Formats: sequence, structure tokens, C-alpha cells
Amino acid sequence: MQTKRGMNSGVILLLEDDKLYSETIADFLEEEGYEVCAVLEPRSAMELCYRRHFDLYLLDINLPFDTGLNFLRSLRESGDETPAIFLTSREDRASLIEGLRIGADDYLRKPVDLEELALRVRATLRRTQGPGSYEIDGYLIDQAKYRIYKAGREVPIERKPFELLQLLLKAEGDAVSNEAIIQALWSSAEEASYGAIRVYVSRLKKHFGDRIENIRGVGYRLRLEEEG
Repeated sequence: MQTKRGMNSGVILLLEDDKLYSETIADFLEEEGYEVCAVLEPRSAMELCYRRHFDLYLLDINLPFDTGLNFLRSLRESGDETPAIFLTSREDRASLIEGLRIGADDYLRKPVDLEELALRVRATLRRTQGPGSYEIDGYLIDQAKYRIYKAGREVPIERKPFELLQLLLKAEGDAVSNEAIIQALWSSAEEASYGAIRVYVSRLKKHFGDRIENIRGVGYRLRLEEEG
């Protein structure tokens, strides 16, 4: 089965100590549309995990001086719930069961079939991101965590502009009236104004540009699809 190249998005950490094999996998996934950070050893990988956001970990179980099992175990113990897929040449069932027990989402046996890898990656991301996540113009919007990411890095955003973004997303491309925005964003004890709405819209436009449209006399809408 062939997958469509370049139609995917997400940032993947690839921890694989075989440089040539790592480059083969990274090149393929980048052709699929993903951003891949390929690392050869666990210490560098762990430092990256602390510095930036990843959508998926792709981990070799057999690593020099350590194992992918220990690497993922450390991440899970620190509260990191990023989905993970193990790559393994091991045949023993115990290692595979242990990997799933500590929090891996899937595993693939080496040598990996690249088309199968693409399908497993897409399925894992689709399953773990869930309906609360949106991808717009390279921005990953995580509604559950009130976070926005661009190229794996968190984009600072205040709570009320984020709540406005959520409201526009929920409308699925329809206009949201100024009155509905005020009712959703402010309690009765807070002072709301159309001017404040314009300020929040301006902050969203810094990221989403003309996708945020002013519907004169009504309110605002978020254009989800490209319109020709």
C-alpha cells in the first residue's frame, strides 16, 4: 500500500544508534512530511526532550550503554506521555511485553518496512492526538493542554486569546458573534468590551494571519480550509 508523500505533519524524535539506518528512516519520514530529529545516543536525546516538544518518539530498543526501554521508562517517570514506537531486532517476547508495559504505543521489528512504518506512525499520531488537537499552517493546537506548538516548540499565548481560538475552532468555519465571544470569555463579574476582543483577535492574527476574518456587523470566523 502506498502512502501520500508530504501530506503529514508532526515532529518525531528518532533514537537509533546505526547512523546509516537512522538516515534512511529520517529521510523517508521527512519525505512523508514529518520533521525528524535523529539522535544516535540516549543522553543527547534526553537533552532534546527537555528542550522541545515532540509528537512521537521512535526508539531503538538496543542502544550502546543503555536500552530504549530504560530511556522511555525515565521519560514516563518524569510525566512525559508522548507516544512512542519501539524498533527492535529482539525476538524475545519478554522485551516486547516490557516495552508495552512501561508505556510504548506500538513496536516494529527490524528490518523495518518503510511503508508499514509510515502507516504505524500516522495511526499512532491520529489515535493519541485525538479530536482535541488541530493542525493549522504548521501550528499544532492542543486544546486539552491549552498549548500551541510550532516546529516542536511551544508558542507563548495568553489564556483568553486561546479561549477565543477554541471558540472559533468549535464553530468549524462559521462566524461567531461578538456577543457569543463576550459570553464565553468573560464572567458576569468581569468587564468585557469589543476593544478587548479586537486585541485578542490581533494576537491570534500574528500566528494565523488572514485566516481570522472580521465579519462586519457580526463577529469573527476562523477559515479552516484554503479557499481558491
